[in-house]
Amino acid sequence: MSASKTSDAEAASAPTPTILHVDMDAFFAAVEVREDPSLRGQPVVIGADPREGSGRGVVSTASYEARAFGIGSAMPISEAYRRCPEAVFLKPRISLYAEVSDHIFDIFRRYTDLVEPLSLDEAFLDVTGSHALFGDGPQIAEMIKREISERESLTASVGVAASKFMAKLASDLDKPDGLVLVPTGREREFLAPLEVHRLWGAGIKAQERFRRLGVRTIGEVADLGVDRLVSAFGDSMGRRFHELALGRDTRTVAPGRIRKSLGREVTFSEDIRDREAVEQTLFRLCDRVARGLRKRELAGATVALKLRWEGFETVTRQKTLDRPVNTTERLWPIARGLFRKADRPQRRVRLIGVSLSGLSRGVTSQLGLFEAEETPVDSRVAEAVDSLAERFGEGSVTRAALLDDKRRVEQ
Repeated sequence: MSASKTSDAEAASAPTPTILHVDMDAFFAAVEVREDPSLRGQPVVIGADPREGSGRGVVSTASYEARAFGIGSAMPISEAYRRCPEAVFLKPRISLYAEVSDHIFDIFRRYTDLVEPLSLDEAFLDVTGSHALFGDGPQIAEMIKREISERESLTASVGVAASKFMAKLASDLDKPDGLVLVPTGREREFLAPLEVHRLWGAGIKAQERFRRLGVRTIGEVADLGVDRLVSAFGDSMGRRFHELALGRDTRTVAPGRIRKSLGREVTFSEDIRDREAVEQTLFRLCDRVARGLRKRELAGATVALKLRWEGFETVTRQKTLDRPVNTTERLWPIARGLFRKADRPQRRVRLIGVSLSGLSRGVTSQLGLFEAEETPVDSRVAEAVDSLAERFGEGSVTRAALLDDKRRVEQ
C-alpha cells in the first residue's frame, strides 16, 4: 500500500473528535454572589461604581438579573446606571477571580490534558481520548458541570461537538447552566435556523453586508455558495464563512496555549492634569501586570502604553525589548519613558494603561532599575512581593515611592 493510501486509511479510521467548550456563567458576578449570598437575585454589575466620581469606565460582567435590563459587557458604566440605578455595582477583584479560575481549570485537567484556555472563564477541551474512562462527550460535560457546582458553587454552560466552532457556538445557546450537543454529521442542519451574527467573525460590518445580500440565517449563508461569498467578502473571509456555515472547522485544541498579551488600565474618575498622579497610577499598573506575568510564569518582550485624553482621543505607543521581562523594575522605566514621549502636558488625562505582548514561557533573569548587570536582589524582591500578595491579597504590599533618575542621583 502506498504512503498516501496508508495515510488516507489512518484518517478514515481515526475517531471523530469530541470537543467541549466550557463557559462559566456571568463568572465575575457569580463569584461575587457566591462570596456574598445577600446579593443573590439582585442585578450585579462588575465595573466602576457610578456613584464614585463621574462614574466612568465600562461594564466587565453583568449578572443575568442585570442583563434583563439590557446591561452587557463593555457598556459604559454611566449607561448601565441609567438603565438600572438600583443595581449593585462592584469593583472587579481580578486576583480572586484568577484563584477561582485556577480551581476550575484543575477540574478540567482531571478529564483531559488537552485543555486550551481562552480566558479566566472559558476553555476548549478535547476529550476524544477520555471516552473509555469517563464516557461520551455529554457524560463528561455533565461530570464537569457537577464538579464545578459541588466544589465551587458556580454554574457553567457546555457545548459538545466535533469541532471548536460548533462547540463554542453550542455553549452559548442555552445559558445559564446549559448543555447543548451538536450531533456529528448534522452540523449544517443544526446551524441552518441560527441567525447570521453567530458565525465566527461576523461582526457589525459583516452582518450589514449579509443584510444587503438578503441573508438572515446561517443556512442562507450556506446556500449562497462559496463564489458569492468570496465576491462579497474577499477570498479569505468568504471561504471561511462558507466553511463555517457548513459546520466545518479543522482547528485543533492547543494545550498550553500562551495568551497573546497581559495588560491593565484605569479610567480616572475625572480628567486629571497632575502628571505625578498619572505616573503613580502607571507605576501601580506596571506592578500588577508584572505580578500577573510571574504568576503565570510568562514574560513579555513588547511594552505598550495606552493613553486617552479628555475628549476621548486615544494614542498608543510601544517598544520591543531585546529580551522578555516580567518585573516592575524592568517594566516601569520603559512604560514611564513611553508616557513622557507621548504626553501633552497641556491636556488632561482620562485613561492610562500598560500591557506586555510577545509573551513566552519561563521567568527571565531580573535586571535592576538603575543597573545594567543582572542582580539577585531584584529576583528576591519580586519573590517576596509575590509571596506577600499570595498570602494577604493584592494590594497588601506596595513598593517604595516613585523616584525618577534625577531624584535618585540627588539622594
